[in-house]
Amino acid sequence: MNSTLAAAPRTGSAIVELDLAAVTRNTRLVRARTSAAVMAVVKADGYGVGALAVARAALAGGATSLGVTGVAEALALRAQGVTAPVLSWLNPSGTDFRPAVAAGVDLAVPGLAHLLGMPRGARVHLHLDTGMTRDGAAVGEWARLCEQAAAAQRSGRLHVVGVMSHLACAEDLRENALQRSRFEEGLRVARRAGLEPDAHLAATAGTFADPSSHHDLVRIGAGLLGIDPTGTVPLRGAVTFRAPLTAVRRVRAGTPVGYGHTWYAPRDTTLGLLPLGYADGVPRDLAAEAEVSVAGRRCRVVGRVSMDQTVVDLGQLADLPAPELLLGADVTVFGPGDHGEPRLSDWARWSGRLDAELLVGFGRRVHRSTT
Repeated sequence: MNSTLAAAPRTGSAIVELDLAAVTRNTRLVRARTSAAVMAVVKADGYGVGALAVARAALAGGATSLGVTGVAEALALRAQGVTAPVLSWLNPSGTDFRPAVAAGVDLAVPGLAHLLGMPRGARVHLHLDTGMTRDGAAVGEWARLCEQAAAAQRSGRLHVVGVMSHLACAEDLRENALQRSRFEEGLRVARRAGLEPDAHLAATAGTFADPSSHHDLVRIGAGLLGIDPTGTVPLRGAVTFRAPLTAVRRVRAGTPVGYGHTWYAPRDTTLGLLPLGYADGVPRDLAAEAEVSVAGRRCRVVGRVSMDQTVVDLGQLADLPAPELLLGADVTVFGPGDHGEPRLSDWARWSGRLDAELLVGFGRRVHRSTT
């Protein structure tokens, strides 16, 4: 049998589809599990699938505010017509915060340098480090920050509307208890200084794992898209990643595939080519059991993933009279699992990465769409 190649009759690119109804449904599920308000976190362009679309769908599901990291992300939402409250919490101390304040964006204050740089009229959330050892004021600096913030509020220069922190090990209830204790003491310090802020500590994992961490507000990011680190909430996967088959090739047993010849065909088989690779968000190194869905059936990814191309073994479809008829057909890399296709969590396991890490890794040439 000679190796033959059939070219696809049409071209196409990889597509990421965002299910807006799923985002809205997931937000409603969170709302039903807490008495706290819900902030929809749409940082990193809505976890790689479109901040504006995720924001609007989450607000439709009952979220009352939005969270982002940098000021640029917040101002982009404002420029696109979003009027809901927005908090930005990761900015250098020398940032010009005046455009954010003028746009009604709340700002996190993790230390005195940030506090002193706040323009008149700023609405701020004081950020306390309770054990993440990342962003936020150290416990030893907290009292002074609260006192200075309270003085600035009394003078009319700014308004302290929140106190925030972040759980490092949200599913470890013993560790949570320690961080909650530090956070609650931080709230007492803030109140003794004359402040009356709302409190928010829990992100998605903390919200699902530890109701005592909810306080006045919970911040939900990955959960909007169906990612539940605890495996306890029936969230729906909101993202589908797919691409068309651009070539189909018959090969003999023993034929090597890809860089380094890491895979040899164990039998005569048919291979399919997908026009996506690690430049598009497909991890280069995958477990041998990594699969995609072709014509409703699972097919293995074979060989090493290239920058632009991924090969799959269509041997599972050998009963089809002419696999070449699949040229141009959409192949699902992952989706919600409704039709037996792999889920995002499967690809996270096969690649040794976080679910959210895969979502934010989509390349620029991957087309985004909504359904």
